[in-house]
Amino acid sequence: MNIEIPVWRDPQGNVVACVEKLKVMQENLEEISQMAQDALEDAVLMGCDEHQVRDFLVRLMQSLQNPYQS
Repeated sequence: MNIEIPVWRDPQGNVVACVEKLKVMQENLEEISQMAQDALEDAVLMGCDEHQVRDFLVRLMQSLQNPYQS
């Protein structure tokens, strides 16, 4: 991944320090990154406009729902 990973915080601003939680988060983000990269590459190879695909991927991420909101 070519992006700096932030220090993860909980909703109260406390640092998430659990090694196992951080490991899972890192693995999930690496998997998402690789899948998004693959999708972009496939789209470009199929003749899609790179900027349109990138814009869609941003909107896709922004549309994710938090099922745990109270």
